[in-house]
Amino acid sequence: MERFEYAVALTPADEGGFVVTCRDLPQLITQGETVADALSAAADAMDEVFAASMLAKLDFPAPSKARRGEHRLAPPAETVAKAALYVAMRESGTSNVQLARQLGVDEKEVRRLLDPHYASKLPRIAQAVALLGKRLVIGLDAA
Repeated sequence: MERFEYAVALTPADEGGFVVTCRDLPQLITQGETVADALSAAADAMDEVFAASMLAKLDFPAPSKARRGEHRLAPPAETVAKAALYVAMRESGTSNVQLARQLGVDEKEVRRLLDPHYASKLPRIAQAVALLGKRLVIGLDAA
């Protein structure tokens, strides 16, 4: 199962608060005043990293195992669902036009399903993933 959780490191900043970085996503650098603020900012930053990767048609790097003191973090759930669709399309070699035809919709709807900045309905993303021979799974993990 593909999981979109990455290990992030929190480093105390000289001026206070924490700087957050991610070994697997080097473009992810943010900060927060408290651990909770820093992790929240990191999730938002990860959302933007995923969006940029999808728009540039790049692969997502495989997540490394968390090291001591690192936190496992994923972008917001809707972004994870869109990333799962994106990966399934790339793995199957399915184009936007082909998926649109299978869904019986215009190609622009598929573009919207893949656009992390566009609010899409989860059942529609799950339907698209299923057409590609995959299953969208939502889980619950301890914080």
